[in-house]
Amino acid sequence: MAILPITMKTVAQKMGIKENARTYFVNASNEAINAITLPDVEQVKTLAGEFDYIHLFVKQSDEQLDLFPKLKDHLKLNGMLWVSWPKGGQLNTDLSLPKVIKIGYEFGLVESTCLSINSTWSAIKFTHPKKGKIYNNSHAKLKSRTTNR
Repeated sequence: MAILPITMKTVAQKMGIKENARTYFVNASNEAINAITLPDVEQVKTLAGEFDYIHLFVKQSDEQLDLFPKLKDHLKLNGMLWVSWPKGGQLNTDLSLPKVIKIGYEFGLVESTCLSINSTWSAIKFTHPKKGKIYNNSHAKLKSRTTNR
């Protein structure tokens, strides 16, 4: 019996980033972007139009509160807005998983996948809520729906 080699997924594959996705990064270091191992994507430098994948890196809750709604306005209906924050209080962050989720829910998006980018950054995926689905989260309540899909 042959032993098959173990294939490890890249962070980008775990995140669901597809080739040719229109992407926008905020406050991302080269080290963090390299850790994601992006497929061939369209990396846009200006926040204009709609995006398949937006990734916000923040150290403080006031940054997330300020930037999240602006980014959400540019998220495609089936797009994903990932938020990364420093793990375990690194970089003097005031953010934690419950705080990041609460802010996302305040602006009408819901979370799903949470993962590690590298030894510094955690990440969580936000999307538009699906019509008819009830979202129960111990950290936050969905304030308003952003779409009727």
